[in-house]
Amino acid sequence: MISPAHILLLLTLPAAWGLDDGLARTPPMGWMSWERFLCNTDCESYPDSCISEDLYKRQADLMVSEGYLEAGYTQVNIDDCWSTLERDPVTDEQVADPDRFPGGIKALSKYMHDKGLKLGLYSDIGTKTCGGYIGMQDHLELDANTFASWDIDMLKVDGCYQDTDMMADTYPELSRALNATGRPIVYSCSWPAYLDPDYGEADDAAVLKELAQICHLWRNWDDIEDSWASVSSVIDFWKRNSTDDPFVAVAGPGHWNDPDQLMIGDNGLSIFEERSQFALWAIFAAPLIMSNDLATVSPESKAILQNREIIAVNQDPAGKQGILVDEFASGYSKYRVWARELHDGSYSIVLQNHHNMGTSVKITFDATMIGWESGTKFAARDLYAHKDLGDQSGSITMLVNPSDVEALVVKRL
Repeated sequence: MISPAHILLLLTLPAAWGLDDGLARTPPMGWMSWERFLCNTDCESYPDSCISEDLYKRQADLMVSEGYLEAGYTQVNIDDCWSTLERDPVTDEQVADPDRFPGGIKALSKYMHDKGLKLGLYSDIGTKTCGGYIGMQDHLELDANTFASWDIDMLKVDGCYQDTDMMADTYPELSRALNATGRPIVYSCSWPAYLDPDYGEADDAAVLKELAQICHLWRNWDDIEDSWASVSSVIDFWKRNSTDDPFVAVAGPGHWNDPDQLMIGDNGLSIFEERSQFALWAIFAAPLIMSNDLATVSPESKAILQNREIIAVNQDPAGKQGILVDEFASGYSKYRVWARELHDGSYSIVLQNHHNMGTSVKITFDATMIGWESGTKFAARDLYAHKDLGDQSGSITMLVNPSDVEALVVKRL
């Protein structure tokens, strides 16, 4: 529970929330090992999929050669299980496993930087990481300085093995320690994900307001898995229908909600479901962090991940998170309409067929759903078909497959 003193402080903060250090002005884009490669440390049995410097170098090489860097993906993020199980007995610093990371993290940072990429690292605010490796508790300043000396560019900090009552002190303390290093490090927090059942919305969203002051992005809910049931549950959590919703209001340049990794190019989603996740993560102004094996991504999945028009929506400089503007569920018909306002006054619209059975259904976007007058004329562009749909008068209706979406940008004429 956040303390009364923190609540009093946060209620007096200015309405313009967020860090102003120039970092993460648009949602970070990149690749992360966790969901696909988990905590596999058996490099003898699984040399191509164990958590090692070779894994991250291979994925980095593919980021460049397969066009992901050119499309905007810059981060290569190490997740859990990279370190030894104990600190250095002399310096008390965290140490990378010498067998799996023989060159060390600093050398791996240089490998990324030489390719135009950035390196992210993982740790935990508690005594141990979720995988049982070294945590940062009681060593926040030391670890911040160590990580900065390794030239990392991003740090994800989990919340296992720490009492949630401590997090109102420890996460801000680490933010100050990172800032004091002088190295620009994007700081990803997991504080609200551990505050079941309100996830930071209690006490006039005090936790969310503080997060925007100290973190560049934060996890809010359960870990995503490579299944449509899991992805759908995350989408349902983000089914917010007002820009005044605390989670929506707190998002913006330099401070983002993180609904977790992209499952596109893995094994569990159909192409329709992959289209849905990508389009909706753009609506959510979410970080676009892939977790897959870039060596095995299909051409169809790659086309989704590198869709420049949807990436442009995700990276829109206004940084406004989108909301649900219409929903219908009756019998075998379940659909949703989502909208996100863009910097030029246009809107990104996603028509989602939320049913996973049956045939295509007609879903209508009406201008009144986003506050335009009835009958407003607008131009529409299909972001997956990459074509203009012409001028519309008041509304547009499209056929949408089960578990699929159509993604549009509409601009008032």
